[in-house]
Amino acid sequence: MSQDSNNNIDKNFKLMAMSAVILLILFIYTIYKSSSHIQNSSYYIGIIFLFILLFLSLVLRANQEKVKAFLNKNKKTKSAFNDELVKSRAKVLNDDLNSNIQAVSSNVTFKDIAGISEIKEELEEVVDFLNDPQKYLKYGIKLPKGVLLVGPPGVGKTLIARAVAGEADVPFFYQSGASFVQIYVGMGAKKVRELFAKAKQSAPAIIFIDEIDAVGKARSGKSNDERESTLNELLTQMDGFEGDSGVIVIAATNKIEVLDDALLRAGRFDRRVHVGLPNIDDRKKILELYLTNKNHEINIEKLVNETAGFSSAALATLINEALLNMIKSGRKILDNDDIQIAKNKLEFGKKQIKILDAKQKEILSIYQASKAFISKSKVALFDESVEKLNSTYPSYQELVENIKRDLAGFIGVEVIKKEKYAINHEDLESASKTANEIVNKYKMANSVEELLTNVKNELRAELSHNAEQINRLKDIMLKNEVITIDDI
Repeated sequence: MSQDSNNNIDKNFKLMAMSAVILLILFIYTIYKSSSHIQNSSYYIGIIFLFILLFLSLVLRANQEKVKAFLNKNKKTKSAFNDELVKSRAKVLNDDLNSNIQAVSSNVTFKDIAGISEIKEELEEVVDFLNDPQKYLKYGIKLPKGVLLVGPPGVGKTLIARAVAGEADVPFFYQSGASFVQIYVGMGAKKVRELFAKAKQSAPAIIFIDEIDAVGKARSGKSNDERESTLNELLTQMDGFEGDSGVIVIAATNKIEVLDDALLRAGRFDRRVHVGLPNIDDRKKILELYLTNKNHEINIEKLVNETAGFSSAALATLINEALLNMIKSGRKILDNDDIQIAKNKLEFGKKQIKILDAKQKEILSIYQASKAFISKSKVALFDESVEKLNSTYPSYQELVENIKRDLAGFIGVEVIKKEKYAINHEDLESASKTANEIVNKYKMANSVEELLTNVKNELRAELSHNAEQINRLKDIMLKNEVITIDDI
């Protein structure tokens, strides 16, 4: 390689000298033949330039050994730098692949999870893509890189992700958001790289990040701490593979409002699946699944009505606690007494579970029925909020409509029950926030209090005039624990 390089340098020197001599001869001949027409100094400047070129070629020729040594030295330095760069990158990649992150094979499928028919429909195309990618790729279709499961704790988000992996029969890489938050600088980002490197190596595969809000909170811009470095690496890695890579990222959170906007933009977690608390039909299917192959004398219909507000995890705990009590009592058949004892443990030991009596369920049904009537959208018994108008440039009327949707439940209960109830403070906070933006941010009104009072008066008039409709929707909610658009 070095000999070829030296030969090339010799050839270049010779070519340079020959070119200069030929051009010089041609230039002198031209001046000799046309000297009577030369009236400009440019000819003489040209000949001086050719003499300089000839002189330079002779000097380089005389010192060609030194020139060769200098060029070879630079070339070796550049080559050594490139070799080191390649080795460094290879070392980083090998380090990432040699991490202790391992995939697991999920044996959970959709048939093992009850009460997720709507969610299953949204995720079936993800499974189909992982099973038969060419079906989509031949049309240039790319699936979303990220799917975000949003819902309260205990509704089965992790189980759903495992079911997707089980249905597709692909490696499942599980990590919690908290596992990326490291004490030492750079370790969280390194773990993110390792996770994605392993997943790409095992593609098709699923990466599941549980409680992603632990690492994906909105960046403040005032600091550059370890968590933000880790989030930046996560964003970079999600940009580093295409929709045809065979790697799907699924994440779960119950606090979508705190996530960084960059995570939610198109091209990252651009598909969101809302996993809510199970309604009455869902709970029946879940209980039937948990009681399969168990000797029991339980009235499932009655238990379904008594467990409004239970998540799927809470129902599993309920049955498990009841079975423990059965064994403790020395019996072999599960009965309603075991269920009651287990329910008391859950009620007093885990206050987050909303165990409602008949009166409380009626109040909540009126609250949600009023929101469904005003918003003209689907609402479930335990939905924490209702669908809002979301416009890039919202009008005054659109903003006021969102306030009405927040306050509809409170005013509806007040109209029907003739009394005020404290139910969901977050709706009140949302209404106040929107009213404050109308007055102070957009300058569309003069007073927050006046605006809220006017909206409440409008709601009282509208809901009082349609009280019969509200009661009809309340009865549907009590029966099905959900009001669909067709019911309104």
